[in-house]
Amino acid sequence: MPVDEAVADTTIDPARLRGQARARAALRKPANWAQLVRFGTVGASGYVINLAVFAALVHAASADKGIAATVAFAVALSNNFVWNRLWTFRASEVHTGFQAARFCVVSLAAFGLNLIVLYTLVDGFGVAAVPAQALAIGVATPLNFIGNKLWSFKA
Repeated sequence: MPVDEAVADTTIDPARLRGQARARAALRKPANWAQLVRFGTVGASGYVINLAVFAALVHAASADKGIAATVAFAVALSNNFVWNRLWTFRASEVHTGFQAARFCVVSLAAFGLNLIVLYTLVDGFGVAAVPAQALAIGVATPLNFIGNKLWSFKA
């Protein structure tokens, strides 16, 4: 490796340091932890709703897992938007439609990850559909929280 590349490898990126400093500062604020607990509570209600709708559609209606996941996602999305807007992020001063659009974008990104994990677990590893969906929701949750905190309901 040439000397110039070795020097470049040891150079500290100021933008990265600022991001790390911001993350450390955010982790030290009790209000952020309380907000995360509220998000988790809302998410838990959405999780139960999602799994209940998904299980009902897969088992009672013999629906395809992709269709069942989509319907369950839509039902849970409605529940989660209302509670996150009013309680978790207390973001009622911004136009509802604007927040709803951003919330949907973030939720769709998280749902895309959810579907990738769901199909990988079911089709790739033979995991039963409902437990696979439960795991997939858990994998997508951090993306959902960060996207909603930093973009959908940004103060």
